[in-house]
Amino acid sequence: MHHFDYIRGTLYAEGVAISEIAKDVGTPFYCYSSATLERHYNVFKGPFPQDTLVCYSVKANSNTSVIATLARLGAGADIVSVGELRRALKAGVPPERIVFSGVGKQPEELAEALDVGIYQFNVESEAELQTLSDIAVQKGVTAPIALRVNPDVDAKTLAKISTGRSENKFGIPWAQAEAVYDLAGRLPGIDVVGLDVHIGSQITELAPFESAFLKVVEMVTRLRARGHNISRIDLGGGLGIPYQTGNTPPPHPDEYAALINRIVGDLETQIIFEPGRLIAGNAGILVSKVVYTKDTGTRSFLILDAAMNDLIRPALYDAHHDIIPVMQPQAGYAPTIYDVVGPVCESTDTFARARQLPDMAPGDLVAFLSAGAYGAVQAGTYNTRPLVPEVLVCGGRYSVVRPRPSLDALLALDVVAPWLEETAK
Repeated sequence: MHHFDYIRGTLYAEGVAISEIAKDVGTPFYCYSSATLERHYNVFKGPFPQDTLVCYSVKANSNTSVIATLARLGAGADIVSVGELRRALKAGVPPERIVFSGVGKQPEELAEALDVGIYQFNVESEAELQTLSDIAVQKGVTAPIALRVNPDVDAKTLAKISTGRSENKFGIPWAQAEAVYDLAGRLPGIDVVGLDVHIGSQITELAPFESAFLKVVEMVTRLRARGHNISRIDLGGGLGIPYQTGNTPPPHPDEYAALINRIVGDLETQIIFEPGRLIAGNAGILVSKVVYTKDTGTRSFLILDAAMNDLIRPALYDAHHDIIPVMQPQAGYAPTIYDVVGPVCESTDTFARARQLPDMAPGDLVAFLSAGAYGAVQAGTYNTRPLVPEVLVCGGRYSVVRPRPSLDALLALDVVAPWLEETAK
């Protein structure tokens, strides 16, 4: 469920007309709904025990206001860089609700996280474990760790977002996990507290989760028998969202919770989750303006002012986003078949092919649904196009929570090499 609906013939985000925001901030822009973020967090957290820690995956949407909205509900943060650590802290997430994931944590990042006193490091290799031990000893502190183990489970999702197979770069191979835990137990500065597993993203079936979590129970039992105090299990994220109207929806969070409570409920551990897309995905839209329409005789193109640098998922993953007009079409309208494209000089700058929409004209607005996750965070400035603004709506109010930089500000990031300036003189 989301809070983007037609009211009196025009698309609203909660109590604010999208067309009014467009007049104020220009297009394209991202728009997020506070009510949707809050609802998705509460629906996910609700079925689990009180001590369950839901660490929002900051990489899905790292806008500080988005993180702050969730932090005020009690959410933690799953981070993968020191930049995300600082964002989470700025947004009001306390260190004791932060877990640090990722395969390539730099020594200086580990050091800063130790100084802050985060809740848990999800360690992904022996090399990282040794580095963390060395830094912790130097600082005279102890690092609470869970090893991320790779269960070699096929998540039945896109290959580019699968993380739980043996050929993926993530985690410690299942067959090596007990030996690495034994090493962790001997290392100074390391406190073994848990086990972590995360098998992928946009998973739309419960069976892969069941396979992975059954292996988690097996591993926890074996680790405890070897003397390790496993008091936490981090089950990652990955539960999918509905991107396409009419498709079979992914499992409801209540079904997911019932599965987890059945499988791991007897372990007597704290459970940690790292949902990102599930919370932010349907809480955001990308709004764009029609620049031109173009008919080649064989295809009709709808050319927008948004481009692949603003929303790269269709170009990168062949991802589907429902696209709707901001002005509600008349019932029974005769659709026009468009290829929806952007202005960037790449054939991959295509959002959709053969998409049915009402007849559109320059100046009309469209909205890409389910764009709240992996949208703005993956945006770039290709073709010297400034990053687009982000807007947060709360009831009848809205605020620009990341402004659009000017072209002058973008160009000012470049510094002309001194020998080129000398040549110009």
